[in-house]
Amino acid sequence: MNVPAEGPGAKDHSAAAEGQHSIYLSTYLRLRSVLRWTLAGAFFFFVCPLLILLAIFVNPRNNDRAQRWLSRNVIRLAGARVEVRRSPGFDPSRVCFFVSNHVNLFDPFVLYSVIPQFFRGLELESHFRIPIYGWLMKRFGNVPVPGVNRSSDLKRMWRLTRAALDQGVSLVVFPEGGRTITGRVGPFHDGVFRMARDFGTPITPVSIVGAFTFNRKTSWMLQPSTIVVWLHETIETEGCTKRELDEIRDRAWRAVAGPVHSSMGDALVTEREPPAEAKA
Repeated sequence: MNVPAEGPGAKDHSAAAEGQHSIYLSTYLRLRSVLRWTLAGAFFFFVCPLLILLAIFVNPRNNDRAQRWLSRNVIRLAGARVEVRRSPGFDPSRVCFFVSNHVNLFDPFVLYSVIPQFFRGLELESHFRIPIYGWLMKRFGNVPVPGVNRSSDLKRMWRLTRAALDQGVSLVVFPEGGRTITGRVGPFHDGVFRMARDFGTPITPVSIVGAFTFNRKTSWMLQPSTIVVWLHETIETEGCTKRELDEIRDRAWRAVAGPVHSSMGDALVTEREPPAEAKA
């Protein structure tokens, strides 16, 4: 039996249907994103004053469970699921620097949901001037990173970092120095690795995979996503030489970039990643 060839009218109808479906999908995702931002934002700004009030009377270390509850629910209300993968070489009992790729504004909430120990972060000093949020970060013990390399500011950062580690508080650092706009992991700055060597503190690389699909710096959209956090093998730094420190930085970069680039269909660059400009 002869099947009549599909005429131009049928093709036009199919193209129109696909275009209409694309419009419906785009509208749905936009409305969904507005709803998710509203839910997550309302929850965050409702709970934050309660945590601030609590922080006045209670050491933040003693209400860590409440902070984790906040982080998990912000991510859930924003529409993402979070899973964690632990390397057999990851030591959850060690105070360390967690070095992670940085994708979007939700990264701190994601990390706080899954890292199984009390920690704080090194954060740009400009963030501490944001009303309410800045006071909360200071009260919680985050360490300000100066935007300008003034000697006095760097010494203060060094001192606060040393104090946190001495108190048994691990620190999260985003060594790329900013959020990615491609989804790939950029070169690492040297500062955190020098501090780790000088303080004799180990490094734990962390990969956040799937966050670029969820939300990215160049878009306000929130896509339905599963974010997988990889906690890699803890790396010792005490007593290492300058050359060994460069190798540790490169090893940490490869550990972080491996799952991220693999999820994007990219082969991991095995040669040395060009170093970023040094920033203490």
